[in-house]
Amino acid sequence: MKPLWISVLALVVVALAAGPVAAQPVISARSGVIAYGEGAVYLGDKPWEPSPSQFDAVKENTVVRTGEGRVEVLLVPGSFLRLGENGSFRLLTNRLIDTRLELLGGSAVLEIDQVTKDDNVTVVCQQGVIEFSRAGLYRLDSEPARIKVFKGAAEVQMGDQRFDVPAGKMLGLAGETASLERFDTEDTDSLDNWSHRRGDLVASANVYAAKYARDNSMGLTANTWAWNPFYGMYTYLPMGGSMFSPYGGGFFWSPMTVMGAYYNPPIVNRGSTNIGGLHFPTAASTSGPSGTTAPARSTGLASSARSMGSASGMGHAGGHR
Repeated sequence: MKPLWISVLALVVVALAAGPVAAQPVISARSGVIAYGEGAVYLGDKPWEPSPSQFDAVKENTVVRTGEGRVEVLLVPGSFLRLGENGSFRLLTNRLIDTRLELLGGSAVLEIDQVTKDDNVTVVCQQGVIEFSRAGLYRLDSEPARIKVFKGAAEVQMGDQRFDVPAGKMLGLAGETASLERFDTEDTDSLDNWSHRRGDLVASANVYAAKYARDNSMGLTANTWAWNPFYGMYTYLPMGGSMFSPYGGGFFWSPMTVMGAYYNPPIVNRGSTNIGGLHFPTAASTSGPSGTTAPARSTGLASSARSMGSASGMGHAGGHR
């Protein structure tokens, strides 16, 4: 049995038959699969229970709500909706080219890892109709009704007014008048922190999924979701290239670029670190995926020597770390 199934269309909904030995992938081209939940979660008027053998799809015009619980829902590939406690939303349409939902109560975080011309997510909250023009992190509250843009950019239509909301700004979504205001991006709560932890896990789970696709010569024709059996969760798998997670805790690698997760040699600055009289090369910065620049780090050899030097009493030498 293959340990990983990857959809080349849009979304994999894995159905395991009577245990982990037999498996049958089911392919869907719709948004709205419940990927994870904890505590009291309701799909329609029935309690939702997590199951290793079934992932429930939210049908159009169906309400998902929480009591003392939280839930993570997959929208278009690369976009997650994480609903907090005592919240609810209605999935208005579930087509990938036009995914629309309405926040009815509570608060939600949207993690959008990539925006493409073929996928579209729109959120209605009170008087605001919100579209997301960039990858990023977005917080939506129903009381008071507002959107906060932590990273990225959003476009909000309110009646005959249209607002561009950049990172670090928030906009009220109720009342006859609205204006952009600054907010403290470090002022977060338990929902933001939970979403951050889930986002880090999603990025970590990507590495195995991308490498499995590479090792098995699975050419992707679209961005997709992938199931990682070791993490027991879905992760995002881009068709090509690579990108930072909006939370900054990792990358989303494609099968073509995933080997950068295993070996990304430091370049740019040819300095040195002096450890116990020996000189080891270091780098002030490294070239990351897709032309990005990663933080400064030492070569593995220098790092190992530094640890050995400390253990042998040679002391800790200066240099880039």
